[in-house]
Amino acid sequence: MKSNYFTKQLSTVKRWMATALFCMLAIAFVWQGAFFSNTSAMAEPSATLIASKDAGDQVQEKASKDAGRAKNFIQDTADKVKQAAKSNANKVDQATDSGSFAERKAKRDAATIQKRADEDAARTQKAVDNTKNAVERTVDNIKDAFGK
Repeated sequence: MKSNYFTKQLSTVKRWMATALFCMLAIAFVWQGAFFSNTSAMAEPSATLIASKDAGDQVQEKASKDAGRAKNFIQDTADKVKQAAKSNANKVDQATDSGSFAERKAKRDAATIQKRADEDAARTQKAVDNTKNAVERTVDNIKDAFGK
């Protein structure tokens, strides 16, 4: 079923209306937060600073723990990909009687997949470490700013 001109225009209008509604809601939430902000916390800034230092330590601890979990997940995924590639190569090997072209290609592909899985896992783990370090640096900078 082809959509006609009217249907295309209606689709465009619905998309614009949804975008406008989303923007209006975002503005309303930001506006509401500005008028109803809690200014009573400014009465005693030392209590706020202590709480922010504790919160900063908690954020850093959570970032380290989550980074460790993410790295374990990445390594498990890489191991599963390598295992699947090896399994597929073994299936092709069993299906063919001699060293056929398909068998050699399956083994080369399995080796390539395993190599790329290791490279991708290392790259992703490095990105997780960079993100964790960025979070910790940001928290330290915020703690330093409030500490002065």
